[in-house]
Amino acid sequence: MIKAIVTDIEGTTSSISFVKEVLFPYAARQFPAFLETHWDQPEIQSQVRAAEQESGRSLESPASANALFQQWIREDRKATPLKSLQGMIWKAGYQNGDYTAHLYPDTAAALQAWKEKGLDLYVYSSGSIAAQKLFFGYSDAGDLTGLLSGYFDTTSGHKQDAGSYRTIQQAIDLPAEQLLFLSDVEAELDAAADAGFQTIRLDREGSQGESRHRVVTSFDEIAL
Repeated sequence: MIKAIVTDIEGTTSSISFVKEVLFPYAARQFPAFLETHWDQPEIQSQVRAAEQESGRSLESPASANALFQQWIREDRKATPLKSLQGMIWKAGYQNGDYTAHLYPDTAAALQAWKEKGLDLYVYSSGSIAAQKLFFGYSDAGDLTGLLSGYFDTTSGHKQDAGSYRTIQQAIDLPAEQLLFLSDVEAELDAAADAGFQTIRLDREGSQGESRHRVVTSFDEIAL
C-alpha cells in the first residue's frame, strides 16, 4: 500500500521547456550583475568556494566565477553550487512577477487529491530545495507548498544512484515498498526500484518507448 509519493519536477509535474527556455536563460542573464552585487555576502562566498573545490579553478572575482557558472549552465551540469545560486536568482524573478512556474494541467488537482487521501507528498529534483520551494510556491496554479511534506535535492545524492533513494527512504521513515517514485527518466526509476521503491514513469508525449516500469501519460491515469 502506498503511503507517500516522491515526484520529480521536470518532465513529470511540469515541462522541461519551462526550465530550459525560461529559468536557465533568466539565471544566465542575471548571473554577472548578481555576483557583482552580492559578491561579499557569506552565502554567496560559500557557494563560490564550493564551486572552486568542484572545478579545481580559482575564483577570485565575480567575472571568473561568472565564467565558470556560465560554462556549467551550457553543459547542464547538476552542480550543487550552481543550483544554489540559480535558486537565489530565480527567487527574485518569481517575487518580481517575471514568470510563474509551469505545471501540467493535471498536476495541481492530482497533488490535492493525493493529499486528501492522506498521502504524504515529497519532491526529489536536481534543482536545489530552495528552488523547488519557489517553483511550487509561485506556480501557475498558485502556492502549492502546503501540499508538500518535504523536499530532496542533490545533497541526498545523484538521482541515478540507488543509494540516494535509500537516503530519502530513511528520511521519510517509511518502508521503501510504501513509497512511490514518479519520474520521466528511466535511469532514475531504475535506481529507485533498486532501492525498493514502487515506480511509475511519466511519458507526457507518449514517445519514450519501452520501459521496465509502469508507464502513464498523465497523473490522471495513476490509480492508487
